[in-house]
Amino acid sequence: MMSTIALIVAAGRGTRALSGSTGPAFDDTTPKQYRRLAGQSVLSRSMHPFTDHPQIDRIIVVIHPDDGEEYAKHTLKHPKVGDPVMGGATRAESVLNGLRAAAALSPERILIHDAARPFIGKDVISRVLDALNTHPAAVPTLLAVDAMRRVGNGGILADTVERDGIRRAQTPQGFRFTTLLPIMEAAASSGTLPSLSDEAQAIITAGQSVASVEGDPMNFKVTIPEDFTMAERLLAQPDIRTGQGYDVHAFGDGDHVVLCGIKIPHDRGLSGHSDADVGLHTITDALLGAVAEGDIGRHFPPSDPQWKGMDSAVFLERAVEIVSERGYAISNIDLTLICEEPKVTPHAPAMIARVAELCGLDPSRVSIKATTSEQLGFTGRREGIAATAVATVIGKA
Repeated sequence: MMSTIALIVAAGRGTRALSGSTGPAFDDTTPKQYRRLAGQSVLSRSMHPFTDHPQIDRIIVVIHPDDGEEYAKHTLKHPKVGDPVMGGATRAESVLNGLRAAAALSPERILIHDAARPFIGKDVISRVLDALNTHPAAVPTLLAVDAMRRVGNGGILADTVERDGIRRAQTPQGFRFTTLLPIMEAAASSGTLPSLSDEAQAIITAGQSVASVEGDPMNFKVTIPEDFTMAERLLAQPDIRTGQGYDVHAFGDGDHVVLCGIKIPHDRGLSGHSDADVGLHTITDALLGAVAEGDIGRHFPPSDPQWKGMDSAVFLERAVEIVSERGYAISNIDLTLICEEPKVTPHAPAMIARVAELCGLDPSRVSIKATTSEQLGFTGRREGIAATAVATVIGKA
């Protein structure tokens, strides 16, 4: 049984976002959920916080029946993401289709989120989930801080709406699954489903309570062309992270060492469960550290026989994939090898080229250098090689 499913509603056409929209990444016929914001689709950005949240077990995306090709191109690929579900003629019908698909997984809770809210934070998701411990439903809301006025014919201001008790509702709206599904099915049977403004209204109409939790002003819905402009400006601030790595391998039997994927003749080899490439191991650790994904031993435990003698390029390639899955791009890598022997400098250009190839970088973004420990310590006694690395990654724009 799945504990919590996130249902992302992406079946709308977003006609309010069409007029006046421009940009090289899309044309005026592209639904807003598939338009790019600084390189990634609105839908992918809306999905990412749910893939990254530890309490979300599965993600189901409801799409328009005509959008299969767009969805395949622009969705976020992740193990939590299941097959898309086809939507209906209205938002309520699309949600019900998603609920019916989710029923096969018997979830305890379900979160329903607009695909056009790409800035949802994990803290808002957590607050909604926490509220479901004591309430059948919960919705993030914000105070209505501006004056509220009705607008009459011809755009003429009419009466003022009192703000007392008025809050702006956001998504994700959270529900206990066994509460929401029967209520939505009953609304479909009675013919009232199309008139529902959202799922919280269905719960309230059925006489049950909906908790209000604090929303986030950043969690706005991309609706009109100006929203895209504002979203692009927000994403212009890069998320820069740095990770550091350190590794040591002792000398053992052999006639060569492997450093950064390059075989270097030597009168001894390096000992290790894999090919003992201390350079690639250290870079792998630095990349994993930059995105808070632990270390190389967590992903490739030396106790696992499948990694015995393995080319360490496999480890680094997986670390590069993890960085990308977390929404980051590698900016640069700086590696220092510490040893009295063998001489590293003559091989540095080949090592740089190999690391750049594995990481998908221009060689100008890879630094590999060597130093000695002035004959101090285990490296000074020629007992092994140590390495340190620093890697910088940037949140993908």
